[in-house]
Amino acid sequence: MPADPERSDPPLVAGEREQLNGFLDFLREAITLKARGLTDEQARRVHVPTSPHTTIAGLVAHLTYVESYWFSVVLDGQEDPWRERFKEDPDAEFTASAGVPVTELITAYEAECRASREIAAKLELDHRAPLRGDREVTVRWVLIHMIEETGRHAGHLDLLRELTDGLTGE
Repeated sequence: MPADPERSDPPLVAGEREQLNGFLDFLREAITLKARGLTDEQARRVHVPTSPHTTIAGLVAHLTYVESYWFSVVLDGQEDPWRERFKEDPDAEFTASAGVPVTELITAYEAECRASREIAAKLELDHRAPLRGDREVTVRWVLIHMIEETGRHAGHLDLLRELTDGLTGE
């Protein structure tokens, strides 16, 4: 990872959508910055014995699934390709990443983020999408949730990367 990586900053003054997208993209970039430059062994290193799936590779794979679920499945109405796998393995998105090179995991994450941006851009922030049962969510809610989810895991990746090779910083 470069010492001073180029990174887009969220806008200080902008409309709601631009600020939501700006913060989410800032955090998405943090995910890829923390995962780049590692060997596959480093990306799969377990630092938390009680949480063996909490690895850099596992978190990138998990976030790829989360992007797909909230944008493609919930907002765009596509079928969830993971539904059956989760019946057998509730940690499927983590375990499926075990043999995938970290560079491919990053590429898949970036592609899923691009798809998510395209889906969200077509919809108004107040657009409602059905969620399990009779519940609904808005595009605004999904963007805010993804900021929270991605931010939480970016923090995990900060710690895991420091434990892996000593790299610190945003």
